[in-house]
Amino acid sequence: MQSRNNKALVSLLFVSILWGCNYPVSAYLLKGFSPVILSTVRICFTSLFLIVTALFQKGMRRPTASEWKFLLGVGIFGTLFNQTFYFTGLHHTTPANASLILALAPIATILLERVVFKIRLTAKKSIGALISLVGVFSIISLGSGGSFGISLGDFNVLLAMLSLSVSLLFIRGLSKSMPSYTVTVYATVLGSVLMIPAAGVEWMVSGTIVSHHPYMWVMLICAGILAQGIAGFWWNKGVAEVGAGTASMFMNLQPFVAIIASHFVLGNAIMPAQIGGGVLVLLGVYIANLPAKPALAVEPNKSA
Repeated sequence: MQSRNNKALVSLLFVSILWGCNYPVSAYLLKGFSPVILSTVRICFTSLFLIVTALFQKGMRRPTASEWKFLLGVGIFGTLFNQTFYFTGLHHTTPANASLILALAPIATILLERVVFKIRLTAKKSIGALISLVGVFSIISLGSGGSFGISLGDFNVLLAMLSLSVSLLFIRGLSKSMPSYTVTVYATVLGSVLMIPAAGVEWMVSGTIVSHHPYMWVMLICAGILAQGIAGFWWNKGVAEVGAGTASMFMNLQPFVAIIASHFVLGNAIMPAQIGGGVLVLLGVYIANLPAKPALAVEPNKSA
């Protein structure tokens, strides 16, 4: 049992490093592809991989009419909006900033749940949200050599983060009736279909750039299948072994892996505001997700 847990922890660590390195890899691919066509082609390769693996999975069923509505929401916000804003933003900001801003997604989801589902905002969640917001403000306002002002790239990544958070609300509505793997397959394939018209709009408005170098295509396909497909399976398996609480700690490694990888792969400078803001973001996420203390049992009155 202990050896299985150790293997699960190693796989979670590997996936976190892989996802962290995926930020500078995506930024590098943007040198050869325009943003929307890059996200479209990559998500299509991911969808093909998921479709092939789904053929070997038992228990896949057709969604009901109400489930299709939720899946459409996940496809629109979790893939179409998220991927479009993410790659467009990454084209104008650093992978380090993008990873740190996206790390705010759990906090944004908590706040959206408060607005949409009227879920009570506890003191821990409020404090965590405030700390994380201060961290993001320092990243986007002070990350460019100490000059104030949010860049267009950071703003687009913020929209990508908010789109991801909205998609999580739709996933929450599906979690009671569909396994996470089934949701992933249907939502990803649906999202890739929605991305195709977006790529057409990019072609008509600003033109499409497509690299003719084979190594760029190999890198793109590997990013779509390995980083978005296979890594997802490893992550889900690790979560099943050690629990979501333990697994979430590994998620906090991704921004700092992205910062280090971006420095060595792309030559990006490591800004003090990124380190300080990143620590605040992850500290806020950690505090907001601390489990509530169990209520103390009240001893029955034996004098009666």
